[in-house]
Amino acid sequence: MSASMGQPATPRRRRPTSRAFRVLDLFAGAGGLTQGFREADSRFKSVRAVEMDVAAAASYAHTFGDVVYPGSIENWLRDEDVPSVDVVVGGPPCQGFSTLGKRDAEDVRNTLWQEYVETVRLARPSYFVLENVPQFLKSPQFELFRAATRRGGQLADYDFTATVLNAADYGAPQARKRVIAIGRHRDLPPIGPPPPTHVGQHVTVRETLKEDLVQKHVVHVDLPDVHTDFHGVEFPGAFKSAELHVTRYYTERSLARFATIPPGGNRFDIREDLLSACWRKHQTGSADVMGRLHWDKPSVTIRTEFFKPEKGRYLHPTEHRAITHYEAALLQGFSPEHQWVGSKISIARQIGNAVPVPLGRAIAKHLAKALEASK
Repeated sequence: MSASMGQPATPRRRRPTSRAFRVLDLFAGAGGLTQGFREADSRFKSVRAVEMDVAAAASYAHTFGDVVYPGSIENWLRDEDVPSVDVVVGGPPCQGFSTLGKRDAEDVRNTLWQEYVETVRLARPSYFVLENVPQFLKSPQFELFRAATRRGGQLADYDFTATVLNAADYGAPQARKRVIAIGRHRDLPPIGPPPPTHVGQHVTVRETLKEDLVQKHVVHVDLPDVHTDFHGVEFPGAFKSAELHVTRYYTERSLARFATIPPGGNRFDIREDLLSACWRKHQTGSADVMGRLHWDKPSVTIRTEFFKPEKGRYLHPTEHRAITHYEAALLQGFSPEHQWVGSKISIARQIGNAVPVPLGRAIAKHLAKALEASK
């Protein structure tokens, strides 16, 4: 029930500090945040994860074990009791807030933060982490989220700080800005964002896609012919990240276009006789379309359609192709051993939707210190 007006905050349940830090991962995807937390401190243990994309849930299960609920958060709240944990993490879907495409104030996905709030209320953690796109800060939903932590709200026992962080400042080889809201129970000291670790020394594409790890010339188009059953559904996989080094079939015209784009170039470098009619008419616009990644900078944000050069700066720095799923996974901070389940399109969506692992790791280290101090 919501806190009552005039009543003191409910004391947070104290937990023994010698045991693991229990984590509940909502909207878990393939587990970018979970991987970051595991790498940060072995005491973080995911006791439950919730993910409605069944293929992504299967990827999570193959990597982290069978702790994932493959369904919507609404159904999970109906079907199961919310466990008591130390930390709740999660990034409610952000399509309704994103600047990509048409923003829709009525998108039902905009309201899933309410289930996140209800879960925090029931789990009563010491801390929570909410991740979203920067536009979330300017949305009516953010104001409602803030109101939930005020007197009389569902989360009146909590306060939070929300900051736009760049994953590149925390060791990710990718410029990806996200809102990170870190909440704490009011009987704990205030906690801000994790201090940046890589300002002025960003990890580059060259360092990540190094020759001894990633073969530059890609010959395979199809994923290995293996399949797995997950909750009665058959999916392709599971594949290690390193098995996702596959390219696409490109037309001769596409290959000719790629060949005219120099290092660091984009669609404006394509010879006029190779331009499509729409590009001839539009000589302005994004310089990232059909752009090559820069070797000595972090990559642009890895989105769900990174395998399409026309969607952004996703051409390999020197090869005449878009980056592969393996390369995209590495730029998100996943290891060559991470497990993936699903079709090429499904896995691309899982990779693009993930929280970069190094950002998750930095947040987890920050929380581990706070949890230690709170004992």
